[in-house]
Amino acid sequence: LSKVSTLVLDEADRMLDMGFIPDIKRIQALIPATKRTLLFSATFSNEIRKLARSMLNKPLEIDVAPRNTTIETVSQKIHPVDKNTKSSLLIHLIKKQSWRQVLVFTRTKHGANRLVKALTKAGIRSDAIHGNKTQGARTRALAAFKNHETDILVATDIAARGIDIIQLPFVVNFDLPNVAEDYVHRIGRTGRAGIEGSAVSLVSADEIRQLRDIERCIKMHLQRHEIEGFEPSQHLAESRSFSSPAPARINRSNNKARPRNRSEKNRSQLKTEHHSQSSQANSNGQSSTPVNHSRNRIRSFSPKPSTQRSRPSQAARSRVS
Repeated sequence: LSKVSTLVLDEADRMLDMGFIPDIKRIQALIPATKRTLLFSATFSNEIRKLARSMLNKPLEIDVAPRNTTIETVSQKIHPVDKNTKSSLLIHLIKKQSWRQVLVFTRTKHGANRLVKALTKAGIRSDAIHGNKTQGARTRALAAFKNHETDILVATDIAARGIDIIQLPFVVNFDLPNVAEDYVHRIGRTGRAGIEGSAVSLVSADEIRQLRDIERCIKMHLQRHEIEGFEPSQHLAESRSFSSPAPARINRSNNKARPRNRSEKNRSQLKTEHHSQSSQANSNGQSSTPVNHSRNRIRSFSPKPSTQRSRPSQAARSRVS
């Protein structure tokens, strides 16, 4: 390892979810500090950025924007439901519609375990794959699902990365992802090779922000379908237009901020005058020297010492006399 010159960390988000980062850091400690490090990640959450800052020195970031398009062969549906009845609704859908080969996404590992326990208790064959499972356990769970030994496979986003299941008919978002682009990755597991698939999302009122982000991301309004007997206590609000940025961002450029006080207005005028003088100097063939505007403002607005001796007030003269 002392001769390693380049370290490549591929699928860093998956390594983070699987708990491999401590191992990576131990390996990094044995590699020369002068190495070149490349880090790749399909998603760039706050956790990944924190990891990058701890392992990379002044990195150059290259961002390849995803297409954020959903597949035409996938039907997408939203079922509004209260958070505490999601498990019951999922069990109802699986049994009533005789679902088989269903890939269910949860936001957390513990949430995946709780859901598998509820499904198993209801007599539904299910298993989970996530970062807390050993590699052997994940391999066995995936093999059993592909061989139709289990009907439901519950997974977290990162653990499902790279899973390729032929003719997967159903994908269920038990929890909406925090990152809108992950929704596209999730439902892209079905509807492959021209075969129709179905993506169902169980959405509670506390997930309305994620839902709006997803609809803006895919530029599509997702129809809400309430299930009889599982109507939510709080209805989901309809999203606004998602083909353009949020209204706050649109209005921001149209409304100029007003100075809050006189000194702030003066600072604005000083900055404008300075730029005007610099532009005039450049047009006359003179070079412009960079100016530290913050220091200039401090000097300009510091109170100047008075050159005239102030006369005592009438009250002061009375006290002196």
